[in-house]
Amino acid sequence: MSQTLESPLADVEGQTASPWVTIVWNDPVNLQTYVSWVFRSYFGFPRAEAERLMLLVHNEGRAVVAVGGREEMERHVEAMHDFGLWATLTREAS
Repeated sequence: MSQTLESPLADVEGQTASPWVTIVWNDPVNLQTYVSWVFRSYFGFPRAEAERLMLLVHNEGRAVVAVGGREEMERHVEAMHDFGLWATLTREAS
């Protein structure tokens, strides 16, 4: 009788397939107009979407600005840091 064992790689593959998010946090330094401009220039958001996200950052303290694979979200976080914004990544809540 043959017994099938689950591959440990199956767990790793499932974890890496889960979406990740880039979060931009409110900070005491950057102006709202600058944050909106970063969102438009880097992510290519239309003005209304960039302003909506900027207001979330300002009023709620944070906003999710991108969803995708971990490596892509790491690049976005690094780019936000290069613009002087506070950003992190985390696994998307289910």
